[in-house]
Amino acid sequence: MKLTLRLKNLLTAAKPYRTAAMLLAVALGVAGWYGPGWVLGPQVAVASVSQRDFIQSVVASGHVEAPHRVSIGTQVTATVRRVPVVEGQVVEAGQVLVDLDGAEARAAAVQADAAVAQAQARLRQLREVQAPMAQQALRQAQVNLDNARAQWRRSAQLQARGFIGQAALDDARKTVELSEAQLRSAQTQLATALPGGSDHLIATTELAQAHASAIAAHAREGYTTIAAPVAGTLIARAVEPGDVVQPGKALMVLSPAGRTELVVQIDEKNLRLLALGQPAQASADAYPDRRFDATLDYINPGVDVQSGSVEVKLGVPEPPPYLKQDMTVSVDIRVATRARALLVSLDAVHDADAAQPWVLKVEGRRARRQGVRLGLRSGGLAEVLAGLQAGDRVVPLAASDIHDGSRLRPLVATR
Repeated sequence: MKLTLRLKNLLTAAKPYRTAAMLLAVALGVAGWYGPGWVLGPQVAVASVSQRDFIQSVVASGHVEAPHRVSIGTQVTATVRRVPVVEGQVVEAGQVLVDLDGAEARAAAVQADAAVAQAQARLRQLREVQAPMAQQALRQAQVNLDNARAQWRRSAQLQARGFIGQAALDDARKTVELSEAQLRSAQTQLATALPGGSDHLIATTELAQAHASAIAAHAREGYTTIAAPVAGTLIARAVEPGDVVQPGKALMVLSPAGRTELVVQIDEKNLRLLALGQPAQASADAYPDRRFDATLDYINPGVDVQSGSVEVKLGVPEPPPYLKQDMTVSVDIRVATRARALLVSLDAVHDADAAQPWVLKVEGRRARRQGVRLGLRSGGLAEVLAGLQAGDRVVPLAASDIHDGSRLRPLVATR
């Protein structure tokens, strides 16, 4: 009994010390867990300033386009008989694209050819029949006039001798005048039938008009077959057999074969960086892993006020076979290069677009504000012209709890 009471008393006396030990152990654990952060600062993944060759590029997207497109239509109203090509097909110059019903045009051409033949016959008749007849009539009129004059002279002699009266002499005189009139008429008829005469001019004009009408009729007949003016690719087709087509409506759009261009919209803030002849790398969105060369060939002198962008065109000297009209492309235009440039991540630059950008530079265990001067920028990196050296470490913007003078434990994460 006495022994039991003594043990109980000893345990009661040791209880305060055990509680204190437990509290001390907890305190030591908390200090071991949180102590480095309180004393040394938080762990921060910092970026190092690197030095290497640097290329600044302007990145944009656009589409593939031929220098011009040809809208193909009809010049006559007719019914479509057949369309032997399909959209996307590569065609040669002169290849038939649309065949129209040409029965009416052919009939008009035949009629025009008949009119030409008729006009030719009229001119031939004038030359081979009317002109010789006019010449014969002229000779006959001249003979009649000579006979009438001879008869008038004999009548004058007889009347002077008293063998005939004055009335007979007057009749002979009238016969002479009539023969003279007939001679003048024959001369006029011959003159009109000869080249340069009115009948000849009329016949020649009618023949020319008939020839012109025939040419127009055959041209309209030719319009019933619509052919490709140049070689290229059909990128649009809006006509089917049985359609009634008429002038003024585009039936197909042809992208001529030849030089390929990339049309790209560039933000106007990058306009100062662009210059003709700059090289570029491009890729079609459908084939992102295949890149091809391009060259900046054109910069639009105007800015689109709605989008704040500038249209530029890049030539593709060797377009890949998979490149098609209106494909979406991504373009990296190389605008500048620097050998062994100091580079810092833009994710670590404060006020990067302001007049005085700055970074939080790691100095020992603390972050210090450091002003920098920036140069080229591209791909999330910026060239450092002043304020930093290779190997310096900077705090990223994501570490928003780190300020000028803050303690930190840097974890280097180079870029």
